[in-house]
Amino acid sequence: MTNAIRVHKTGGPEVLQWEEIEVGAPKTGEIRLTQTAVGLNYIDVYHRTGLYPLPFPFVPGMEAAGIVEEIGEGVADLKVGDKVAYASVIGAYTEARIIAADRVVKIPASIDDRTAAAMMLQGMTARYLIRDIYKVGPGDTILIHAAAGGVGLIVCQWAAALGATVIGTVSSDEKAALAKANGCHHPIVYTREDFHASLLEITGGEKLPVVYDSVGKDTFMKSLDCLRPRGIMVLFGSSSGPVPPFDLSLLSQKGSLMVTRPTLGTFVANKHLLEENSADLFDAVSSGKVKIHVNQTYPLRNASQAHHDLEARKTTGSTVLTV
Repeated sequence: MTNAIRVHKTGGPEVLQWEEIEVGAPKTGEIRLTQTAVGLNYIDVYHRTGLYPLPFPFVPGMEAAGIVEEIGEGVADLKVGDKVAYASVIGAYTEARIIAADRVVKIPASIDDRTAAAMMLQGMTARYLIRDIYKVGPGDTILIHAAAGGVGLIVCQWAAALGATVIGTVSSDEKAALAKANGCHHPIVYTREDFHASLLEITGGEKLPVVYDSVGKDTFMKSLDCLRPRGIMVLFGSSSGPVPPFDLSLLSQKGSLMVTRPTLGTFVANKHLLEENSADLFDAVSSGKVKIHVNQTYPLRNASQAHHDLEARKTTGSTVLTV
């Protein structure tokens, strides 16, 4: 038997239950994966609380790394013993699982399992944010909220390596120091500073082409005021809660602003897109342009404590659940 975390009802971290499950054998186009490390992401909280509903019971988690244990028919590009990783596939909080072979990618030898598990969802998210939605380059100034979080630290490093000036919001001096050490040129401690006023002071009154916001309700409306005409507001999370409805004519009044609410699944929807995105990420990490900081680890069976700490904003960088 295999152990996994399952959710039978929505609620707090206590609804994450450690249970035995049956895994079975892979069918055509599938592999059986023995997992070694599982990534923790805020979307796991959204699933647990029902903000993003899933049918019960379900195994949460969207990314992991592991070793191919068994291969189903029709799988030609993988073999038993290969180290692989995946993201944007529900069901990661488990010791072993069945997964479609075209949803995993091989891990380069230069990257260990825990790093791979921590980087896939957050790293590929960072990649589509700064390379697909808005192509960040030299001369750009960008704002990233939650700059000391998993995605934030990667965006800061990668955007800085591309020649951009990075402004980031954080909740404490400790997180400001962490963000600054990872490419954030101007960290703003939002708990004592008005981030809009501070941003305009930093830029000499200039507004920005893009804002990346995973916080949501607490930051969204003021973030619109940070954008120059025809700027793009990228809302890719809601850690403070969903953004309340607002009159879309406000976007016109503030300068024909654009708003997008992307999700990683769209940007890795097929094997080609997945390999293109992950290859860019692996290159950035292997080259040293981006360092993945696994700052917290918890045994998978203690996922409830990991969720508690994540929601309490006690974590920085990436968190991995070990199997």
